[in-house]
Amino acid sequence: ILFGPDGYLYIGLGDGDDSDGGRGQSLSDPLASILRIDVSGATGYTVPPDNPFVATSGARPEVWSYGLRNPWRFSFDRATRDLYIGDVGERRWEEVNYSSAAEGAGRGINYGWAVMEGSSCTRGAGCETEGLTFPVLEYEHPAGCSVTGGYVYRGAAMPGLHGIYFYSDFCGGWVRSFRMEGGVALEKMDWPSLETGGFVTSFGEDAAGELYLLTEEGEVYKIVQR
Repeated sequence: ILFGPDGYLYIGLGDGDDSDGGRGQSLSDPLASILRIDVSGATGYTVPPDNPFVATSGARPEVWSYGLRNPWRFSFDRATRDLYIGDVGERRWEEVNYSSAAEGAGRGINYGWAVMEGSSCTRGAGCETEGLTFPVLEYEHPAGCSVTGGYVYRGAAMPGLHGIYFYSDFCGGWVRSFRMEGGVALEKMDWPSLETGGFVTSFGEDAAGELYLLTEEGEVYKIVQR
C-alpha cells in the first residue's frame, strides 16, 4: 500500500491464485487490481469520484487498474508522477508495467492477466489482446522467479542516476535498472555492485529520495555512490 501524489491511498492486491477463474479480468472483484480510496475522513473510507469505474454497472468503484497477477511493489515517480508496477508472473514471465501521469498513471488500465503473462498469451498461440496494456519490460524465469518492483531514483547524492528505475528479483538477487523515454524502457543495466547475496523482498525510498534494498534475511541496505 502507498499514498499517491494525489493524497489517496493505493492498494495492490494479487489474484488469490486464481489464474483460471477470470478474476484478473473481472471488475466486480477487488483482487488482481490496484485500488484507490480516500481515507481522509474520520471513519471508514470513501471512493474518489474520479475513479475510472465509479459509474460502471457491476464494477467495484475502488478499482483503479486491473489485470494484475500480483503487483509486488508499485511506486510513483516523485518528479513525474508516473506509475511503475512490478507484477509477479506465474509460469514463465516476470514483468514491469508503466503508465505515465499524462495517460492517467494507471487509471482504468487493463494489464492483461490472466489472458496474458508478460506479452505472451497464457492459453495457446493466440488470444484477444485488444484493450490490454503490455509491459515495458519482461524476463523469463531462468533469470529469476518473482519480480520485486522498486523506485525511480530522485535523490541528491547521485544526480547522474536521476530518472533511473531500479528493480530486482526475489530469487535472482540481482539489481537492474532502466530509464523510460517516450514510453519505451531504455538504458537497461545490471548492477553487480548492488547484489546483496540475499533474497530482495522490497525497496524503500526516504524523504530525500535516496533508495534502500530490503532482504528476506532482515537486512536493509542503502544505495550509495562509491
